[in-house]
Amino acid sequence: MREAHQDAIARVNEERLWRSLMEMAQIGAIPGNGVNRAALSKEDIAARKVLIGWARDRNFHVGVDAIGNLFVRRPGDDAAAAPVLTGSHMGSQPRGGRFDGIYGVLAGLEALQAIEEAGARTRRPIELVAWTNEEGGRFPPCTMGSAVYTGARKLEDFLEVTDNDGVVLRDALLQTLAATPEVAQRPLQAPVAAYIEAHIEQGPLLENAGKTIGVVTGIQGLRWYNIEVFGKTDHAGTTPLTMRQDALRGAVGIISALEKLTHDPADAVRFTVGRMLVSPNSPNSVPSHVLFSVDLRHPDPAILDRLAGAVEAAAERAAKPCSIKITPTLREDPCGFDPDVVDAVERAAIELKFACMRLPSGASHDAMYLARVCPAAMIFVPCENGVSHNESENAKPGDLAAGARVLTSVLLELANR
Repeated sequence: MREAHQDAIARVNEERLWRSLMEMAQIGAIPGNGVNRAALSKEDIAARKVLIGWARDRNFHVGVDAIGNLFVRRPGDDAAAAPVLTGSHMGSQPRGGRFDGIYGVLAGLEALQAIEEAGARTRRPIELVAWTNEEGGRFPPCTMGSAVYTGARKLEDFLEVTDNDGVVLRDALLQTLAATPEVAQRPLQAPVAAYIEAHIEQGPLLENAGKTIGVVTGIQGLRWYNIEVFGKTDHAGTTPLTMRQDALRGAVGIISALEKLTHDPADAVRFTVGRMLVSPNSPNSVPSHVLFSVDLRHPDPAILDRLAGAVEAAAERAAKPCSIKITPTLREDPCGFDPDVVDAVERAAIELKFACMRLPSGASHDAMYLARVCPAAMIFVPCENGVSHNESENAKPGDLAAGARVLTSVLLELANR
């Protein structure tokens, strides 16, 4: 068994992995080497079809669940055993890169192919999963597919969510599922023995430290809100400033107040406003309504709770004379990964002679939901200058292959337990 294990790791093909990444990057390609492949879009459907084709070319079974999570299965000796899962997401940010998410999917496919070519037997099945709507850029919130799969949220919670163009998630999901009618249906909340996710770091720590593999110990917590500001539409040229209820000025005041609230000399707090909708959105009308998002993160649950608890009061003070409505859209406490799986990642990296370091994830990932239902961990590889959610996102073929080799080793260990 050990010989087949080593053979499988050796069969991870750097060129083949890179080629698959570059081919997938053409789906939704935008200028600057970027990708716009929104969840449940025609580009997402095209990418799904390519992955399904590649899986079937390798004689793997393909399935899909009610929220569109796509599964590729390599059987184990014990068909009744819960599988070991690996994967990530295929959707991107509107101005995303070629590696965020899709690397974890295609590294998982490469690992399955290498294991199959080596003829390595496993007690448990190994499954690759492409989670639906991890980014949340089109249909907020993020990590939707894994939240529904694990039972943390209900599918019905999200079906009426709309994107900026008014498209309802229910309709986009039905269209996506209808595009691959030949794919077998599978249930939500099926048992999982363990989960391991490969991903680019999306930060600079590995590159700055000269390390190839990040052994991820957990994920920092977050709070998401939609804040709405209600004012009154007036003529931009005739209404004195003192008489206005300008919703956009109110929104700017709130954002400024929240910047002060979250100021942190240690630079551990993460505060972001990434989405804003203004109405009536006319150059010579005073805005009457603004909706904007707030993304607040910190690794310490006590600090995160303190900051989150102060958001509403700070916003109300800053919005006057306008009124506001705050809607929490996502709450995730900091997540610690299973020590045994974390150790397995570190052990594999050391055995394969890849320089590694332990670190937390600043970004959210589907692994945080899987960690609620099974032992889970993540593998990071460096990305150039720590850049992600950007067209210039880049990673080295050798680093990507190294992560896939560590992934293959860990999968084989977990699937033979």
